[in-house]
Amino acid sequence: MAPPPRNLDHVEGRDVRFEYRFANGDLEKLPVLAAELVRLNPNVIVSSPVPANLAIAKATSTLPIVTASGADPVGFGLVKSLSHPGGNVTGLTNFAEELASKQIDLMRELLPGLARLAALVNVANPLHVPQWRETQAAATQAAIALVPFELRSADQLEEAFAKFSRERADALLIPPDVTFTTHRRRIANLALGARLPTTFFIRQSTEDGGLMSYGPNPVENYRRAATYVDKILKGARPGDLPIERPTKIELVINLKTAKALGIEIPPSLLARADEVIE
Repeated sequence: MAPPPRNLDHVEGRDVRFEYRFANGDLEKLPVLAAELVRLNPNVIVSSPVPANLAIAKATSTLPIVTASGADPVGFGLVKSLSHPGGNVTGLTNFAEELASKQIDLMRELLPGLARLAALVNVANPLHVPQWRETQAAATQAAIALVPFELRSADQLEEAFAKFSRERADALLIPPDVTFTTHRRRIANLALGARLPTTFFIRQSTEDGGLMSYGPNPVENYRRAATYVDKILKGARPGDLPIERPTKIELVINLKTAKALGIEIPPSLLARADEVIE
């Protein structure tokens, strides 16, 4: 978890205590972990991403919940609207389902001959539905054929890459997903072995060997979530605090991975990158 902004006067061990629960990519653990936290009756619960948000919201309709990230809170029934959430949930959305088109545009700029795009789809994550819908629409618009692999656990990753190789995919799109984040190094290594350029959602995946990422910075999201926690601890009601969208979307490129893949990054893409890892 990211440290809170320094202007928030809360110190762990002095006036605040944290209880952490991690599913480590195992979505089946979430209902049990959510129930554990609710039994502790905390002043506020911070959750992320969508599966955790849904699990904790199902576990309590009274305890304040701050989502540190997660797509489409209205569509998933967590809040009534972004401007007036109502209920006990507020926080941030990363509008992940809306970025597929831009990610595909970036991949086309990187690989002008892109014709077949592989995609990992975690069908155990409810977020895959709007994500996949937007990915299909963006690929159709760009006249790119999709090569999807639907999985339910990380045990199927090797099988996925075998399919991508058989079907001669040109590149790989990895959507935001807690399982893919947990296993980002493994995915990056498998992609490198398969000679597949990758586009991830979060910068940490690019730092750990992915070729490129385009999405909000999760560390900044957690810092913003801390300001929500501060307001709630000072008496604000979650339902009165509007949901925030990220103010910045980052493009991060890993030149080490590009060199290993034998890819030359276009100067136009490098010029727009927020960070280039060398």
